Amino acid sequence: MKAVVISAPGAPEVLQVQERPVPTPEAHQVLVRVKAAGVNRPDVAQRKGNYPPPAGAPADIPGLEIAGVIEACGAHVERWQKGEAVCALLPGGGYAEYVVVDARHCLPLPQDWSFEEAASLPETVFTVWHNVFQRGQLKAGENFLVHGGSSGIGITAIQLAKALGARVFATAGSAEKCRACEELGAERCLNYKTENFEEALQPEGVDVILDMVGGDYLPKNLNLLHPDGRLVFINAMQGAKGEFNVMQVMQKRLTLTGSTLRPRDADFKAALAAEIEQHVWPLLEAQKFKPVLSQTFPLEEAAQAHTLMESSAHIGKIVLLVD
Repeated sequence: MKAVVISAPGAPEVLQVQERPVPTPEAHQVLVRVKAAGVNRPDVAQRKGNYPPPAGAPADIPGLEIAGVIEACGAHVERWQKGEAVCALLPGGGYAEYVVVDARHCLPLPQDWSFEEAASLPETVFTVWHNVFQRGQLKAGENFLVHGGSSGIGITAIQLAKALGARVFATAGSAEKCRACEELGAERCLNYKTENFEEALQPEGVDVILDMVGGDYLPKNLNLLHPDGRLVFINAMQGAKGEFNVMQVMQKRLTLTGSTLRPRDADFKAALAAEIEQHVWPLLEAQKFKPVLSQTFPLEEAAQAHTLMESSAHIGKIVLLVD
């Protein structure tokens, strides 16, 4: 099979197409013929040598989400059959013509969604559901703020929070990106390059914040949170360290939390997949959530896809198409 391999840590050009053996599914796995693979920032970090894959995942083939057709099922797989269309969360290996995945981490292709649209779902939906709704405990009627609103995570968080009854606010880096966030359901999106989001949102305040920025956003986030508010970290693109007032956390009874999804064990991801199918898939079927694809690239142009990802010029998801 063809696979995009990280030939050495470095720039996008280190991504090279090579021939690899088609993997064989274990008893609890399915073999999927990949039709499309989502591109995510952890893939970029892995390419640079900063995010090693967990044990058991392909060491040099990135890719955390795919959509495709099941080619074979392991001996203990009961739900799926050969020929069924699925999308799936992976620990790695998605930039390839075939991949094996724990059968419990697959979800049915949403009705009327293309493979490239479905490939944009698993990494972001799993991340948002766990961090915003499980860890952050966002409820209908609460105020929610997501930084990086036009990213894959952002467009997912905006739409799910809106569909489940929250008031949604966002930040993004251009007027075009802010318009896109508001079209997806954000009540207001602030251009962080020209507006002070802390001052602008202070009259409203927020209950839950999803932050992938870190750095000096930390005290600003805490100032915005209502009493009993929750701040959830999923990245720290502007720095992993920040100062905050411990007394403010105590007085407002704030919760600071965060997580990374990739290292979590298979049972955790299986339980998360089941909850997502119960709560999120009906929203997709009811068209309360729509895919937002920025651009698609052939598998062989994975380097160009990474270049676009690192430019931050995109709105929505970047997806590789596998022929």
